[in-house]
Order: sequence, then structure tokens, then C-alpha cells
Amino acid sequence: MRTRHSRSRTAAHRIGAVAGALCALLAAPGPVHAAGQPQPYRYPDGVRDVAGAAKNTDGPVLRSGTAYRSVIKPNGKLYFQVVLDGENDAYVSAVAVPGPSGAKLAYGDSIKVSLQDADGNDCDSQRRSIGSAQYPHPIAAYAYRALRKSLSTCQEPGTYYMVVERESDAASTPGDWGLDLRYSTEPTRKTAGPSTAPSGWPSASPAPPAGAPQRRHGGSGFYDAPALSEGQWRDTIQPGETLFFSVPLDWGQQLFAGAGLGSIATAKDGYVGNALSLQLYNPGRGLVSGASAPYEGRQKEAALDPLAPVAYENRYAPSDQVSAMRFSGSYYLAVSLSPEVGQTFGNTPYDVTLRLSIRGGATSGPAYAGRAPDFGTAAPSADDSAMKLLAAAGIGSGTVLVAGLGVWTLVARRRAAAPAPQGFGPPASW
Repeated sequence: MRTRHSRSRTAAHRIGAVAGALCALLAAPGPVHAAGQPQPYRYPDGVRDVAGAAKNTDGPVLRSGTAYRSVIKPNGKLYFQVVLDGENDAYVSAVAVPGPSGAKLAYGDSIKVSLQDADGNDCDSQRRSIGSAQYPHPIAAYAYRALRKSLSTCQEPGTYYMVVERESDAASTPGDWGLDLRYSTEPTRKTAGPSTAPSGWPSASPAPPAGAPQRRHGGSGFYDAPALSEGQWRDTIQPGETLFFSVPLDWGQQLFAGAGLGSIATAKDGYVGNALSLQLYNPGRGLVSGASAPYEGRQKEAALDPLAPVAYENRYAPSDQVSAMRFSGSYYLAVSLSPEVGQTFGNTPYDVTLRLSIRGGATSGPAYAGRAPDFGTAAPSADDSAMKLLAAAGIGSGTVLVAGLGVWTLVARRRAAAPAPQGFGPPASW
């Protein structure tokens, strides 16, 4: 008869074996992409196709927490309807997906998202342009309705209008852009709290994370972005491609982030301005900050300016960069590589390394009057599954083994039979 000590030791060995095998599987590099074949933007499974209207009264109604896919023509203007209550803040967002991959774009090509009330007043709006990175890559913008006693407009419940506008340069390649649309809500606080933004956070960048970079393959949209923690993370990126990663941040935490492009093996003369682009979005898909770097064939890094720690009261800040750090949850890093890098230095995958430092421990957040917001853009990552498996070790070896094997099987099946990234409409190159 086995003693309790021997049973515990056997269970521990089994837990270690499952955890080791799972970690080895999760650490394996992601899929390799053929040269010149960047990933198209990925929409979520079950996304609903919807057509925006030219008039506000004809706009289709968007439901909270549902993902929608649409298209917008050059210099187009589309209306969608959302029904808002008098108890929640509301956020509408649009990810513009320019295409095809070889299209010519200009600095002023842009997308604008507005949220308007029944009287045509703008509750909020945000415009995002292609900017200096004048090649097709996803850009996102959002707008919101805030319930505040200090405001006189956009406070009543009723039908509001999400307006998406596209501005197109005359010299740019004409053609439709895909749209990834979402409407989400956030409860107000149970009781009144501070209405001024914090100030005086640390602005000096910390020392780079120690240790060798771990491999993690980026996603092709907000929905399949793998979660990263503090440390160094390595991947490869194709010229013309954008990779997405998520970074979970709790209240009180401050993110420092940079992306480095590796050198090429063979010396070659050339220069590409704005070769590497790094953008940070908040859980509502509002732009927080961005950085870019040129490339001459030698290693180069783009680093974000120091960001404010996550705080509910950041929404009262006059600075858009500070105001955007208003939620706890998954923030998103989008890394883009100019197709000109391929034309100048060779159309092959390039090494890219993300360096993340997170300062501050988690603090208590606001007491919401309702359920905490869930912007629903990121699926559980491989790290999440592994951590849940290891955390369950104290529950019982049988439960751990069943859960571990289930997760292991699920991850293996997903890698073996993952659907091709979805684009919108007929152009397969999107």
C-alpha cells in the first residue's frame, strides 16, 4: 500500500511532466511565413458583416460586445447607430485595414471616428492618419460618450450615431478599405471620486530586461494577439507586415516598451526612413502612443515615450496620451515593417525584439456601479493556459492532469488545424 508521501511525490512528478511538456510545446516558435507573404489582418471568428449607411437614419444598429466587419470607399462617410443608456460610458472603435498590400498611400490618408448625439453634436472624435509610414498597415481610432455632471451634451439615453469617415489623397491607390468595428460599454463609478488626473509618475526608463529573448509569434490583429509579460520577446516580421501583441496591465502599473530590428547578415548599402513602426493601443483600441525608427541594415530600435501608470482618473487629463491610459486590461502593441525594407535590403523575414518593462504593483481600481468592462478583443494566450495549469497544482493531481492534458491537446489541435487568417471581401491580399 502506498503512503500519502509516496502518492504526493508521484503526483508531483506527474504534474512536473505535464507542465514541462506543455511549456515545451508553448515555447515552440510560431508558424513561418514565406518570403514576401505578410499575414493579412485577422478578423475574429463569428464576425458579422454590416454595411454602413450614407444617412444617419439608415445606419444599422450595432450591439455592445459584438464584432462587425465593413468596408469604406475613398473619401467615404458611413453611419452606424448605437443605443446608449444613462448608466454607462460608451466606446466605439474602427480599425481601418488598407489594401491591397502593394497600394500607394500618402501621409494624409486617414480614418476618423466620431460619436454624435441626436442633435449632431460630437460627443468625441479621433482621427488617425497613415502618417510617415506611407504603406498599407492597420490603423485604429475610437470615440466615446462620457457621463459627467460637468458636461451638458451627450448625457441623455437614446440613439447615438457612430460616424466613420475616410480621407483619401488624390495620389493614393484607390480602393476599398476594410473596417473592423466594435461598440463597448463601461459602467460609471458607484460613488464620486477624484476628477483630476494623477501627475508626477516616473519618467526615467528602467534598465533593459535581463535574460535571453523568448520566442513568441505575433498575431495579425487584435483578436489573436498573444499576451506578453515583462521581458524580451523575439519574432520575425516580413516587409509590409504588422504583428500584434497584447500586454495585460493592472491599475497602477506603468509600461515601458521598445521594439528593435535586427541587422542583416550581409552588408548592403541603403537607407529607409520610418522603416519600423511601433504603436500602442488601449483596451478600447484608442491610440496611446507611437514611435518609429529608420533602418540602414544595422540594428535599430523604436521606443515609446514614458507612459502614465494605468489609472481611472487619467481620463480627466488634457493630454490624449495620458487620457488613453484609463483602463486596466489588455493593451496592444502593433509592430509594422515597411515594404521598402524588403526592396532595399532583401525581401526576407527580419528579426524583431520587443523589450517590455512593467513598473509598479497592482493597486485597487474604481468601484464600478456595474460589471467591470470587458472589451473582448484578446483570446486567452498560451501563457494564460500554462499559468492556469500550474496554479491548479494545489487542487489535486487528478484535476491538474486532466486539465493539463486537455489544454495540451487543445493547443496542439489549434496549431495543427488553425484557420487561415481572415481578410474582408474578395481581395485575398488584405
